[in-house]
Amino acid sequence: MSTTDLSRPSRQQISDEPPARSSLVSIPTKRAIGIGALHFALALIGLTLCLPFIWMILASLKTLDEISGDNWLPKVFQWQNYRNVFKTDGIQFGRWYWNSVFVATWVTFLQVFTSSLAAFSFSRLKWPGRDRVFLLYLGTMMLPGLVMMIPNYQTMIKLRLVDTYAGLIIPAAFSAFGTFLLRQFMLTIPSSLDEAAEIDGASKWQVYWEVILPLCRPGLITLAIFTFIGNYNSFFWPLVMLKSVHRYTLPIGLLFFDSSQGQQTHLLLAAISMSVLPMIILFVLLQKYLVKGIQLGAVKG
Repeated sequence: MSTTDLSRPSRQQISDEPPARSSLVSIPTKRAIGIGALHFALALIGLTLCLPFIWMILASLKTLDEISGDNWLPKVFQWQNYRNVFKTDGIQFGRWYWNSVFVATWVTFLQVFTSSLAAFSFSRLKWPGRDRVFLLYLGTMMLPGLVMMIPNYQTMIKLRLVDTYAGLIIPAAFSAFGTFLLRQFMLTIPSSLDEAAEIDGASKWQVYWEVILPLCRPGLITLAIFTFIGNYNSFFWPLVMLKSVHRYTLPIGLLFFDSSQGQQTHLLLAAISMSVLPMIILFVLLQKYLVKGIQLGAVKG
């Protein structure tokens, strides 16, 4: 055996030596540090996004003079601001709150129903010119809502629906976006389910109601969330359509806090804090369906 072979450690000796300590802990440690840094960054971004909402809640508990100050926390929490919103003269906050929820709920129900019917026709039924009609219907999404407001208003005048709840609900009961979203979702459902149901004697309505709709639940809930929030915050159309104060919705009614006697900012912030409560509850309860619906609706079958 040469002197070179004696100086080299054997393969057995190398395998018996314990690995270095740094090689055992470096990878898990780096991974933990990276995950911790990512969570810290996300928490910081989340806190930054929540700062305006936190400021609004704290400012709603201040007096009118304290709002213009630099302190975030009020000297004394003015919980009566929320009670005074309902007691202020000329402010029908409870009525406006009910109007917004009532109109948004009906628009959501009708839009989800009509969009699901149209999506079923465009995705599951075969009829001449189907794809061309769908593209034409989809092209209406390119028209701004303000452009369609004048012809819609003239139609409501002819139907004598100005200053009525029906005038707010009917024009918003149909949606090209909702049809597109549900159509994309329905395309992910195998057509063999339709064929199996029809072999068992199911009609087209039974296929739609008992087979397709249950499988489209995440998509339906996603559309319902978007529709409710969008209509609940609608401002221009109710402003044009409504004349009676007791039919106003919240976005219009909040303007009454800015009167000739001055702007009641503390009460306005308290009213806004209460008005966003339904949207927060809706999003928290249906968050998992919203994420699932967006993910599945983006997959083309």
